[in-house]
Amino acid sequence: MTDRVHGLGDDIHRIVDAAVRSVAPESLVARRLSIVANDVLLDAAALPGSLRLRDRGRVVIIGGGKAGAGMAAGLVDVFGAAGLGSDRVMGLVSVPEGCGRPVAGIEIRETRPAAENLPTPMAVSATQEMLDLVGTLAADDLAVAIISGGGSALLAAPREGVPLTEKIALAKYLTAAGAPITEINLVRRVASDVKGGGLARACSAGRMLVLVLSDVIGDPLESIASGPCMPTRSRATEALAVLERYGAIAAGVVPRLVAALREDAARLNLREPHESLVSDGSWMTPRGCRVDHVLLGSNATAVDAAAAAAKRLGYDTTIRHATSAVTETADEVGYRLAHEGLALSAATAADGRPRAIIEGGEAVVRLPSDHGVGGRNQQTVAAAVVEVLRFHPSWPAGLALASIGTDGEDGPTYAAGGMADAGVVSRISERRLDVTDAVARFDALPLLKAVDGLIVTGPTGTNVADVRVLLALPKRDE
Repeated sequence: MTDRVHGLGDDIHRIVDAAVRSVAPESLVARRLSIVANDVLLDAAALPGSLRLRDRGRVVIIGGGKAGAGMAAGLVDVFGAAGLGSDRVMGLVSVPEGCGRPVAGIEIRETRPAAENLPTPMAVSATQEMLDLVGTLAADDLAVAIISGGGSALLAAPREGVPLTEKIALAKYLTAAGAPITEINLVRRVASDVKGGGLARACSAGRMLVLVLSDVIGDPLESIASGPCMPTRSRATEALAVLERYGAIAAGVVPRLVAALREDAARLNLREPHESLVSDGSWMTPRGCRVDHVLLGSNATAVDAAAAAAKRLGYDTTIRHATSAVTETADEVGYRLAHEGLALSAATAADGRPRAIIEGGEAVVRLPSDHGVGGRNQQTVAAAVVEVLRFHPSWPAGLALASIGTDGEDGPTYAAGGMADAGVVSRISERRLDVTDAVARFDALPLLKAVDGLIVTGPTGTNVADVRVLLALPKRDE
């Protein structure tokens, strides 16, 4: 490593860039999907049940998520290479502001503001148009649903009697209370006519292919974007239990939804038409549409790409894939990484071998009532700084930590996340900034901004949750 001409900051950005590029949706679709002999192949192998494209009429692409435009563009290219042009391929996709782009034959509609992951009237309108569109398809048509992270807010159809304002209040309240995404989406499914399989049930085509880019750890199909094409298994009693557990019922956050769920529970109405899964997300809707899900990429995809980049840069790399069995707050992640970083730095100082830890995940947050501005990744970094300085007089030279959201949006902020190294922590000290108070108030954005500790990518057009990077170099390389 003595011939290195780049340092920790350069390495962090190269590793982060590799993670995001690995789940760039257009290239991911092109890499994994192809059309050979009239059929769609995944990694050169046949999908369950032939699609017989030449026997199909229209091909309609619908869906939503931060990766929606790129997935649609990749699909149009794949279909176009097989001779299916805009005379047969059409559709509508809902994406956040800043994630739109022209795609031949497909309307890409920006339906919510950037850095505000909440449903809007525009998202409701676009979703209704999709439901209406798939309901007009003939048996020989093919529907292709593209689903990615952020889709819960971008595919919105509140159930009758539940206003959109309650859907927004629900998302805000449960997120601030620290509920994991699986529990938030469980409640969303019973509050919606599109989630929990609603989009697929509306489809009158004979086949629906669902392409998924997962932002949920463990990749449960029913939870990614709240499962618009998966038959729900959410019961009213389960949703009420989540609302009770986090105090939403006592706080009166969603009174009409609570009333509707109590009526469901009293009637033993599971909001579940008892469809049976065939396997791996394949099922038949009551209208006779066969639905097949394909997982194109996930958090593990990005973690593996980041680790490969670290290895190319010369680091002895530990890879840690996230598991749905572990739920940590952003503070807990920061404290854990602080101790792992100190151990990593000590080991590298002892033998001169550069080391890296690359991990995935998605921390939860519990906001105080007087919170400031930040996201879970920025909070993780700030918490790590606090913990390192509790046990070490200064941040070790040659140690760096970064935590980023692969979508480029860390909570309601313009930054993807943050990083800390000796320079960042030194500037915190020089400017006498109170990092402990910033962590206590969940106010990491202004802190990291003041010391050049933010990582800003802009919207990346993809989303597979978060990637965290710990790097340790020998002091001589700094």
